[in-house]
Amino acid sequence: MRNAQLYDTIGATYNLTRRTEPRVAAQVWAALGEAETVLNVGAGTGSYEPADRDVIAVEPSALMRAQRPANAAPCVDATAESLPFEDQSFDAAMAFATVHHWPDPIAGVLEMQRVARRVVVFTCDNTEESWRHRFWLTRDYLTQVEASPVGLATKLASALGARMEPVLVPWDCADGFFEAYWRRPEAYLDENVRRGISVWARMDPEAEQTAVRSLGDDLESGRWLERNRELLDLEAAELGLRLLIAPT
Repeated sequence: MRNAQLYDTIGATYNLTRRTEPRVAAQVWAALGEAETVLNVGAGTGSYEPADRDVIAVEPSALMRAQRPANAAPCVDATAESLPFEDQSFDAAMAFATVHHWPDPIAGVLEMQRVARRVVVFTCDNTEESWRHRFWLTRDYLTQVEASPVGLATKLASALGARMEPVLVPWDCADGFFEAYWRRPEAYLDENVRRGISVWARMDPEAEQTAVRSLGDDLESGRWLERNRELLDLEAAELGLRLLIAPT
């Protein structure tokens, strides 16, 4: 499923659960530095577009573009791998939670580097082992789901000459991305929550329902709490999310 097709699938309820998380946004915006003009690639509904900069958005999904607020930045129908802008047109280019869906992430981020003097990318860095065991949802319930592209952040950082910053996920994260509910497991029982997350959208419906029933049973029996009690004392979790910043 290509990027635009995927977001045409999950986008129908996207604005119900995918909102700006201010603590994550502050880290992203700080990484933009002094940039006054910003290109947001794979922009979606524009949740992380800084209000105090001159922003142009790029989004290939018509459904996502239709959900952008009336006061959102102008949005262009294009893909990351072929940005319709001149070299060094922007002070910075950013991409938030989107590169793992691009057909060619390295080509996409190099295009960002072509059109902007600074590149900021929010993504994840997984090995097969960390994908399975870092997060209880993939460890215990989504064992059949393929890992996110292994080592993606490391590969992109190498291509860009970027440094990586860890991005912690607060326990009450307002943006309902895949890892957001690590301390609120009951949220994954809500179909509206699942529909806004690409991992669930890609699952076989029968496998999804099996995972949901298993999680629901473990919450009711107390087994989830027995396995994950230590999480309740954490205010934020390190779940492999990374911010790439180039130049360093």
